[in-house]
Amino acid sequence: MRMAARNTVCLWYDGAALEAANFYAETFADSAVGAVLHAPGDYPAGRAGDVLLVEFTVLGIPCVGLNGGPGVRHNEAFSFQVTTEDQAETDRLWDAIVGHGGQASQCGWCRDRWGISWQITPRVLLETIAGADREAARRAFEAMMSMERIDVAAIEAARRG
Repeated sequence: MRMAARNTVCLWYDGAALEAANFYAETFADSAVGAVLHAPGDYPAGRAGDVLLVEFTVLGIPCVGLNGGPGVRHNEAFSFQVTTEDQAETDRLWDAIVGHGGQASQCGWCRDRWGISWQITPRVLLETIAGADREAARRAFEAMMSMERIDVAAIEAARRG
């Protein structure tokens, strides 16, 4: 492998690592597909010559996609949290993930078509929840709890009271 990072996120796919990496590279800034490594021999989930590993970055985070087969499923214990600057960016990323075969969840969470969980989180929500005004934080948190995709205007209104 050619990746220089000492710590790399390894994501398990059922034959779709290259497809997923290409989608991430097209969808997220500072993302790219690197080396594509082919299996030197047959393995339980594939044959010699199949795509085995794909090096890629997502928002600057080094990742490896492993085509390990159907034996492992993703869950919300791992997610990418993506901080967005406004509603337009929130909508663009949410729509790309959910609209490309993904699934909406609660509180800004969604899952892509390969089962990877994403938190599409506007900066205003994070700043309000972490802020010194605990009453504003409570109101924003309560507003968020009723949402799938985060509504920036509703969070800002909750923050103001």
